[in-house]
Amino acid sequence: MRPSATIEAIGARVVRCRRCPELRAYCADVGRVKKRAFREHEYWAKPVPGWGDPHARVVLVGLAPGAHGSNRTGRVFTGDGSGEWLYRALHRAGFANQPHAVDRNDGLALRDAFITAAVRCAPPGNKPTPQQRARCLPYLREELDTLAHARVIVTLGKLADDTIHAMVKERGAYRSGRAPFAHLAETTVDLGPLRDVVVLTSYHPSRQNTNTGVLTEPMLDAVFVRARALALR
Repeated sequence: MRPSATIEAIGARVVRCRRCPELRAYCADVGRVKKRAFREHEYWAKPVPGWGDPHARVVLVGLAPGAHGSNRTGRVFTGDGSGEWLYRALHRAGFANQPHAVDRNDGLALRDAFITAAVRCAPPGNKPTPQQRARCLPYLREELDTLAHARVIVTLGKLADDTIHAMVKERGAYRSGRAPFAHLAETTVDLGPLRDVVVLTSYHPSRQNTNTGVLTEPMLDAVFVRARALALR
């Protein structure tokens, strides 16, 4: 099966997933109650699949959908402040054709990049439980097995970074010592069928980080400049 068809098939299974009924119920409740600013919006209110270029050399892994972001729009890292920062940076680095991401029909396209998450349903308080993370992990494994051209995995935040390194320990190997979590930290790994992949860490573009200056736009730009360089090696 072609990579694009396989990615679509994984995405379809994600959307139908009911492994965490408590999260499905929470997402549906958020979609019914809504946020005042989005009263007129029809919420997606289901698990959110990964998306992007199936031949990507750069794969981005985030935490989980935002309750009024991806859970509303149905596309990962779309519809909230984190997405605004991320897609502006991807556009500046040449990975996206436009700097804004509003909904699934806004014309956005990714080039040489694929975006996914450790957890596919919006969790209460943005804090998925270990059990919920474990139930969702097979989808990420399948995506990474399909993304055969991946050379760089950008982990957006510590939970995403811990998820990828848990996968390395489970079925991969370290080519270099694991770098402690820090912005622009790099670790070279084998991960399933992927060999000599660099795990490149970024602070998450959450409002908490961007409003306090923990993460600035030049810092985020540096991640994708480095990702581009690593992908071209």
